[in-house]
Amino acid sequence: YGGMGLDFSYNIAVAEELGNIRCGGIPMAIGVQAGMATPALTRFGSHELKKQFLVPTIAGDFVACLGISEPGAGSDVANIKTTAVRKGDEYVINGGKMWITSGSQADWMCLLANTSEGPPHRNKSLICLPMNLPGIHVAKKIDKLGMRSSDTAQIFFEDVRVPCKNVIGEEGKGFTYQMLQFQEERLWGVATALTPMETIIQETIEYTRQRRVFGQPVLHNQAVHFRLAELATEVELLRSLLHRAVALYVEGNDVTKFASMAKLKAGRLTREVTDSCLQFWGGMGFTSEVLVSRFYRDLRLMSIGGGSDETMLSIICKYMDALPRK
Repeated sequence: YGGMGLDFSYNIAVAEELGNIRCGGIPMAIGVQAGMATPALTRFGSHELKKQFLVPTIAGDFVACLGISEPGAGSDVANIKTTAVRKGDEYVINGGKMWITSGSQADWMCLLANTSEGPPHRNKSLICLPMNLPGIHVAKKIDKLGMRSSDTAQIFFEDVRVPCKNVIGEEGKGFTYQMLQFQEERLWGVATALTPMETIIQETIEYTRQRRVFGQPVLHNQAVHFRLAELATEVELLRSLLHRAVALYVEGNDVTKFASMAKLKAGRLTREVTDSCLQFWGGMGFTSEVLVSRFYRDLRLMSIGGGSDETMLSIICKYMDALPRK
């Protein structure tokens, strides 16, 4: 279908390299295209759907977006309310989606919707939804704290009709497919954060070596260079966890626990690195003129998007059998 046929480790190599882009929004937009909106279609979609949607997406002729989150259902995917009711050979879609990356410009959406009234984990389907159909309303482009070079939209559906053949895989398996899709999304997100953290630490070393306070460079304070050494160590530990998870995933293992651990650690570490380094930049760090302030805003999303820190903790507890028993 136009791809190179490489295993998932190459996605992660690309994601780490994209971290050299001096913002978070562009790697995130590429990640939606390559590792968030398309894995389920690649793995479970019909040949016809792949020709219609995957081929032009891989070629870069189509922009894809992922339609999961809603105003009342972010990390709680089972609670989505958007419906796709079968009427003959079509689904009629009603509802809305929120926080949709690339939603203002997307050619199609990988949409998760309720296609029956069954149990919440077995009543959902993923649907390839062309974004030019009647009844689709892109309500607004959301003004955000960070990731400002990436458009994020609120979208409503009003009696949108799409062929039933556009469902990915089996009807009712959408929740399961999306949980699998999330693992690649979370690993990609972790990978894109590694290089920015390294860059921030290195630029902070260079700045504090030049900046003098009380007659000596800021870097010459033991508290400063010890803290930077500690943060650099944490980044390397996260990289090791990521690479272990990816190696297991490529071998065909379930890496939900390790992907969740890496996502949790990445969310917390990006906050720790950017906050600590920004402090060492002093007043300059509070301006929009330096990279550390941009990443302070952009990387804050790591603890929220693609499953919050709290959701990751719940998943890890489940795999440790540490959740309270009812």
